Amino acid sequence: MNDHVYKVIELVGSSATSIEDAIETAIARASATLDEIRWFEVKETRGHVENGKIGHYQVTLAVGFTLRDG
Repeated sequence: MNDHVYKVIELVGSSATSIEDAIETAIARASATLDEIRWFEVKETRGHVENGKIGHYQVTLAVGFTLRDG
């Protein structure tokens, strides 16, 4: 079994559509520059209200990725 060491960063994703879309947007964007993303944890969920309706969702994530050997 391999030992793994992870680095954890915090991201905030937003979406006018849904909480799930805010998560997917944050992970997709991070995946463009980070290799080996392995997991995420939702830390906080917020939203913005405009004229009595949800304007957008905002989700704070802890994201873990594997550090390379060497």
